[in-house]
Amino acid sequence: MREFFGHPRGLATLFLTEFWERFSYYGMRALLILFMTASVAHGGLGFSDARSGAIYGVYVSAVYLLTLPGGWIADSILGQRKAVLWGGIIIACGHYCLAIPSLGTFYLGLVLIASGTGLLKPNVSTIVGQLYPQNDVRRDAGFSIFYMGINLGAFIAPLACSYLGEDINWHYGFGLAGIGMTLGVIQYVLGWKYLAGAGLAPENNTAAKRQLLIAACAVVALVLLCAISISCGWISVTPHEISRLFGIALALIVVGMFGWLFASGSWTPVERTRLFAVFAFFLASALFWALFEQAGSTLNLFAEMNTRRTLLGGFPAGWFQAEEPLFVIVLAPVFAWLWVRLGRRDPSTPLKFAAGLVFAGLAFMLLVPVASRTNNSPLWLTGTYFLLALGELCLSPVGLSVTTKLAPARVAGLMMGFWFLSTSVGDYVAGTLASFYQTIPLPRLFGTAGAVSLLAGLVLAMLVPAINRLMAGVK
Repeated sequence: MREFFGHPRGLATLFLTEFWERFSYYGMRALLILFMTASVAHGGLGFSDARSGAIYGVYVSAVYLLTLPGGWIADSILGQRKAVLWGGIIIACGHYCLAIPSLGTFYLGLVLIASGTGLLKPNVSTIVGQLYPQNDVRRDAGFSIFYMGINLGAFIAPLACSYLGEDINWHYGFGLAGIGMTLGVIQYVLGWKYLAGAGLAPENNTAAKRQLLIAACAVVALVLLCAISISCGWISVTPHEISRLFGIALALIVVGMFGWLFASGSWTPVERTRLFAVFAFFLASALFWALFEQAGSTLNLFAEMNTRRTLLGGFPAGWFQAEEPLFVIVLAPVFAWLWVRLGRRDPSTPLKFAAGLVFAGLAFMLLVPVASRTNNSPLWLTGTYFLLALGELCLSPVGLSVTTKLAPARVAGLMMGFWFLSTSVGDYVAGTLASFYQTIPLPRLFGTAGAVSLLAGLVLAMLVPAINRLMAGVK
């Protein structure tokens, strides 16, 4: 088969790679906060909501934060192909660590999954863009097909892993996620030949290798210093303190990245103008993912504690997380048809981002009237996930596509990592909100989140003409 639904054959390889990676990620995510908050008698860790939220926020934020070094390593040393391969292997090892009932392997597994995802996630998306010539009209459609792989994995994973994890044994669910990633690595290796010239390692990377070695030594030294300090009692480390320090570091990284980008003298005038558009999309994306990622935190707890689940004799709370990707799978062809059907009236990228924020805001406003009640109808959460799916379709695949268009080819992987940095910021906020689940009244928690997103969406809509000018011809 030379083509995949009219697209390069390599798209099928990347579609399946992303399918299995997202299967492993969302399968584990459906269990993570429930496993941490479950009592020890029920096989969980017995953590408080506040402690679980802090760990969850740091973990999901680190998953996307590490796409920055992952993109740089691919651009400068490994190439995107090898970065994806090694990332998949490390992710699988992380899930197998979670399958071992030990607190030490639990934390090790989270570190490995975050590190592996940092290598795989930005670079598999970058390879998709490299399959097409710069002005190929199939590019956006190719990303839409690729995005279907993401949501197929996200749909199937909670159904399978939540059943094993919640109803049989938590560690069986984590193990199944590892098996899924292993299958993804195998098919990626078998389909390597279809990627043609995309994602190959750069030449003359001696200087980059030296920089990586120095950075690796610095990280190892820092880890050893922290370990010695903790073991000797010089510093006291708690999940809350780690979360706070991580948040400070994340803010400094964002400021530093923007400062470095705008101060760099390597940009052409057009590229520098487009950076301002990237900044606007970054802010909108961070806010959207702050709401969206609550699917694995506050909304998962809402499903567990505040939602009636008596259908079919009772079903796992994690099954609700299969609803949003199912809506995306069903609606993605409709949106793809709509964008084509509108032709010249197709909304611009910033207007689609604004619509995404509005839908996300409405999703949380929907829960405000019932947030203080228990035993709610499952239709409330279903409605919330439906609105989140509409928002995701307006923002996420469009964001992936426009990043590959705005990014100069020489830093394609790094800029994709920069796009995922916005997700990291949003995920950290989502985890922080989860830590307040039982200390702030839910109507206020959900209502504030929804109102902020609605307001931001309206402001972004008013700024559409200005952002379109900053994009300098990119649609």
